[in-house]
Amino acid sequence: MKLQIKNGRVIDPANGIDAQNDVYIDNGKIAAIGQVPAGFAADKSIDATGMIVAPGLVDLSARLREPGYEYKATLESEMQAAMQGGVTSLICPPDTDPVLDEPGLVEMLKYRAKSLNQANVYPLGALTMGLKGHSLTEMAELTEAGCIGFSQAEEPIVDTTVLLRALQYAKTFNYTVWLRPQDPHLGIGGIAHSGPVASRLGLSGVPVMSETIALHIIFELMRATGARVHLCRMSSASGIDLVRAAKKEGLPVTCDVGAHHIHLTDVDIGFFDSNARMTPPLRSTRDRDAIREALRDGTVDVICSDHTPVDDDEKLLPFGEASPGATGLELLLPLALKWADECLDKSERPLSRAIAKLTSDAASVVGLSCGKLSVGSAADICVFDPAARWKVDAKALASQGKHTPFLGYEMTGQVKVTIVGGHIAFSR
Repeated sequence: MKLQIKNGRVIDPANGIDAQNDVYIDNGKIAAIGQVPAGFAADKSIDATGMIVAPGLVDLSARLREPGYEYKATLESEMQAAMQGGVTSLICPPDTDPVLDEPGLVEMLKYRAKSLNQANVYPLGALTMGLKGHSLTEMAELTEAGCIGFSQAEEPIVDTTVLLRALQYAKTFNYTVWLRPQDPHLGIGGIAHSGPVASRLGLSGVPVMSETIALHIIFELMRATGARVHLCRMSSASGIDLVRAAKKEGLPVTCDVGAHHIHLTDVDIGFFDSNARMTPPLRSTRDRDAIREALRDGTVDVICSDHTPVDDDEKLLPFGEASPGATGLELLLPLALKWADECLDKSERPLSRAIAKLTSDAASVVGLSCGKLSVGSAADICVFDPAARWKVDAKALASQGKHTPFLGYEMTGQVKVTIVGGHIAFSR
């Protein structure tokens, strides 16, 4: 199908484009931007008047819950959520059941995802067998099966020697290791940020030093091995200071933050709202403000949804017993726009900066060619209305996980059309 997206404002940070232009799509690829190609006759036109035409979003952390946790969510439901959120490429952690530590499991997941003809799915392979932190997986075989990096998800490696061997292996083959910095002992059993709020509510705490101590170890091992590491979901001001110093030193490190942590703090737990139970926990206002500033100065590379659908049976419980996590795919874009609107002035091109954090910056971390609107590249496109206001309603969310701390909030910015590989995968 030949598509024309007309009258929209095209914003493509990777190519420095921010102008009113028409986009022409032919045979699943972008044929031209601006000037109509010779002999082009559109089969369908999309009127994007008043809307932004941007690359499809790239999400660095979206749990699809398959295989093994279909009672929480299915590929069908979460792919539809991705489409409604404008996410055309997503990276899924390996903490499924069974864990993604065998090539056959990775191939099955990719086949299932491809058959739905929606978002492009890029799995992370398990760093250790069963995520148990003892023996390394066959990273080379998992890479051949389609893994784009290796992760422990939320399971820390207790034995530092194992992590050293993993980084040596990864460096040998130039793989990226994805780690969420958390000490395996500090904060065990903790369910909220260590601070006055947790103390008043009588909740066991997770101290900031559980993140910073882990970062010190990771950076020392990086210096010894030269391995490339992506740090997942940074949460504290002290941790971000360490990342800033490591980048200044020249270590090959990147990092992301979850969209929830840009706006919420431990105060938002309120009276034990289990929707605000997160991993890592929502931290103090100082930490939240440091995250916002780190996004602004580039210390934090990417905003991710940290999409973790949880079913009612595991969420509608007392705070300490509820499973951590929240749905995020459909909220990723408006939460990023909200950050840009609140934290950047007009001279910093807030709209373009927010889109970059969700597209080209994310793609460059993973080493993918998506996240841009280059002529000849795959036509993965998100068309959204930056002024549209909508209220977060559980019934309207496509994700099977209906729980988010933003229920009832009014959002600004809504996806209208999502195009994947040149076909219209979603139209509101």
